[in-house]
Amino acid sequence: MMMWMIIMWTTLAATGAALLYLSNRITRFAFTDKLSRGNLKLKGALGVIIAFGLFALIGLALNYMNAIVCAVYFALIWGVCDFLFKLTEKFCKITFKRYYSGAVAVVLSVAALGCGWYLNHNVWKTEYTFKTNKITQPLKIAMFADAHLGTTFNAEGFAAHLKEIEKQNPDVLFIVGDYVDDSSTRDEMLAANKALGEFKTKYGVYFVFGNHDKGYYGSEYRGFSWFELIDDLQKNGVKVLIDETALINDEFYIIGRRDYSAVRETHGYRKPMKAFAEEIDNQKYSIVLDHQPTDYKNQAEAQVDLVLSGHTHGGQLFPFNKVGKWIGANDAIYGHEKHNKTDFIVTSGISDWAIKFKTGTKSEYVIINVMPAK
Repeated sequence: MMMWMIIMWTTLAATGAALLYLSNRITRFAFTDKLSRGNLKLKGALGVIIAFGLFALIGLALNYMNAIVCAVYFALIWGVCDFLFKLTEKFCKITFKRYYSGAVAVVLSVAALGCGWYLNHNVWKTEYTFKTNKITQPLKIAMFADAHLGTTFNAEGFAAHLKEIEKQNPDVLFIVGDYVDDSSTRDEMLAANKALGEFKTKYGVYFVFGNHDKGYYGSEYRGFSWFELIDDLQKNGVKVLIDETALINDEFYIIGRRDYSAVRETHGYRKPMKAFAEEIDNQKYSIVLDHQPTDYKNQAEAQVDLVLSGHTHGGQLFPFNKVGKWIGANDAIYGHEKHNKTDFIVTSGISDWAIKFKTGTKSEYVIINVMPAK
């Protein structure tokens, strides 16, 4: 808790510093001289009004989390531009008559955030292939996490993404947490579940919970409880696994773990990997669905074959991609790693939570081809 308080206050301090810096930089533009008629106090006030006014407008249009992202990005890019233009003036022995640095900073900031918006609101396919001697026929897995239904797409958009995934002809579909959010409505949840029920696959659709699926503000806020979510998923043929194991076709196991938030946030219990390892036949291929990538050591020691996670949104924002790993909140941020005999995959997610930009990654669903070694 203390760590997140530190992060929150650091973010607020960085936002304040960014807005003050931007207020100062805006006064370098010629139009502020004309508007203020040479009055330095009025000129400074104009910079503050413009910077804080734009911040407020973005906050109202999107939310204040995104306004913070925009302010920090503008300040970082603007600072780099100012530094580079100063170096150019020093080493080239020239003086720019106009504030080109600011103009370039505005263009680059808008371009970076526009690109981040595009990468977040469009979905790509990411594919992996592994070989094992534990299966006799190819297994094609489709997986996504972090739909946060209602953030970048509604139920209709979700159904369209499912159709694209279905075109890959997977044998099984895994939903690895944060399928819904506090902003998801009951009607959207029911419609999305119906789309999952219509998804055609050989072995079915399997679901594990993430930290947002349970809802942080109570069932009254979004109009449904997590028990109602489970019930409707099951009515649509989705297998919900909460610290449970399923043996499929007598050839591979699916281990669905209770989300780590049950321990971290509510001091509850979730089954340790050692207990799962004792229950399964190690000669059969095993796949762990665990929303948060936080238990790599125990999972590798349990010698499971594949662990699938989400939660991190792929690091979300450059250059802050690795913060979750640096502070010890996650074992990995994005992509594939191998520890001992276990393959680990973390997806950046098919959608997003509150922040509407992905500048350090892109939205995706994942296809995994597990092939017989022989």
